[in-house]
Amino acid sequence: MTFPSIETRKLTKRFGGFTALDSLDLRLEGAKCVGFLGPNGAGKTTTLKMLTDMIFPTSGDCFVNGISVRDDRKSALAACGVLIESPEIYPSLTPREMLDMVGRLRGLSSETRRSRTEEVLAEVKMEDWVDKKVGRFSKGMKQRVNIAAALLHDPEVLMLDEPATGLDPRGMAEVRDIVRGLKRRNRLIFMSSHILPEVTDVCDEVALINKGKLLFYDTLDNVTARFSDGHSSADVSFRQPLSETTVQDQVARVPGIVGVQLLDPRRVRIRFEGGLDTQSSILESLAALHLGVTSFQESKSALEEIYLSQIQRGD
Repeated sequence: MTFPSIETRKLTKRFGGFTALDSLDLRLEGAKCVGFLGPNGAGKTTTLKMLTDMIFPTSGDCFVNGISVRDDRKSALAACGVLIESPEIYPSLTPREMLDMVGRLRGLSSETRRSRTEEVLAEVKMEDWVDKKVGRFSKGMKQRVNIAAALLHDPEVLMLDEPATGLDPRGMAEVRDIVRGLKRRNRLIFMSSHILPEVTDVCDEVALINKGKLLFYDTLDNVTARFSDGHSSADVSFRQPLSETTVQDQVARVPGIVGVQLLDPRRVRIRFEGGLDTQSSILESLAALHLGVTSFQESKSALEEIYLSQIQRGD
């Protein structure tokens, strides 16, 4: 198995007669960001709590870097940074004091605590607030400090439980930007969420769970290709407004495009068959039309359509 890694084998959790997680088999390997997607109550937090030994499975097992969490909790979780739900911070502490406390609990030396505090607060863009009391912070700022605490010992594996939930749009955007920055390090990031744009923006792969059962796990591109009748979609923005005639007579006739929809005067959604080579060819052809293409990105609605259809099928 390639490190870093997370694996669950027939992981099951029952609360009385209710099955919160049903024989979950999932293996994540290598440095990347994996979105753990599903509606509220699907079993996401239950899975993360068993991965971190906060609750015990009814049956099955889970592993971090090949080490059983049940058999050797300390060794398995030594490589992990964890943010489950939204822990509160003592309001009278500053980020520096809070991280020093966390570092002491982890057994870090005073020199390491000082250097890592500066590094992780810079990673979450809180270096200007290092000596301000947390009680004055917004919820988004507190969440950034919580992420910094999870990063303090420089973990290989980072588990985040819906890190942007409950934040305002600005706070959500800040957390997404932080997670994108974390991807540049050699870490495996496992992030639960029910916010589709969050997963689309920052994740490389996605696992969808509903009613305790895994529906699929794959790369975003493969998921889109698998569940979209072989078609992919992308949104293309233009510098100048386009008429319906221009869209149909020029854009729709670009080789590789099988469908086009005018979303607003400066934006169209195209459907096409194929992968990155097809996208590259289509983009070159659109640029050659001299219509002022300003952006070309996978349609965020693709994952939303797949998500809704799979959840409804499971219901």
